[in-house]
Amino acid sequence: MIRVPIYAHRGASAYALENSSAAFVKAIELGADGLEIDLQLTKDLVPIVTHDLDFWRLARTRRNVSSMNYDEVKKLKLGTSILRLINGNSILTFDDVLTFAGNNELALNVELKETFINAPEQIDSLFRGSYSHLNIHFSSFHYEVLERIKNCNPMLQTAYIGTKKTNWEELGRLKAADALHMHKRHYVQKKLDLAFQANMPLRFYGIDGTEKYLAKPHPVVLGWITDYPDKVLIKQLS
Repeated sequence: MIRVPIYAHRGASAYALENSSAAFVKAIELGADGLEIDLQLTKDLVPIVTHDLDFWRLARTRRNVSSMNYDEVKKLKLGTSILRLINGNSILTFDDVLTFAGNNELALNVELKETFINAPEQIDSLFRGSYSHLNIHFSSFHYEVLERIKNCNPMLQTAYIGTKKTNWEELGRLKAADALHMHKRHYVQKKLDLAFQANMPLRFYGIDGTEKYLAKPHPVVLGWITDYPDKVLIKQLS
């Protein structure tokens, strides 16, 4: 049986600060095949690895990512307590993670967040790169972002992040998506079969390692996205 690749969600975020170097190193230690990361754009169009639109949750500042230049962002100290001011993490750039993934032969699932929706045309240069040395795909809840990627570089792999409103009967209309990402609550036989018939591979997020189907997944499944890569690996091998 071919093992389904495991993507560590924001790194091994159950064990270390999300989207941090420590979380990415931990993901490797726990057997992850790849990383799921989040990209936002700064005011000066530097792609940085962070999930939220502002830095309140991780740096206690309510300023939006898109209102700050990278020189300001890189001074922030990230963490979940006041100790971040002493030994907090710094924001990583997309280039930082590309280098890390390449050096460690990790796959990358790059989620493009809301700052990419109305981004100026200049950021299209991000999608003109070949990334041929990496196993990488770009995902987003925003289908128009995927369409722009395909217009810039049809060779880049993409994935649409679906919702409860996703029409499983019409997956063939998602021409700009090479795969579909869904929460595990949608791991339902009928939906799996419809995706298989539409030739639409699936990756599921929210996986925690307790799911019985991990050991024998439907053939349409292309990946698991999880905070617990170690638990998913154990379940797959059981």
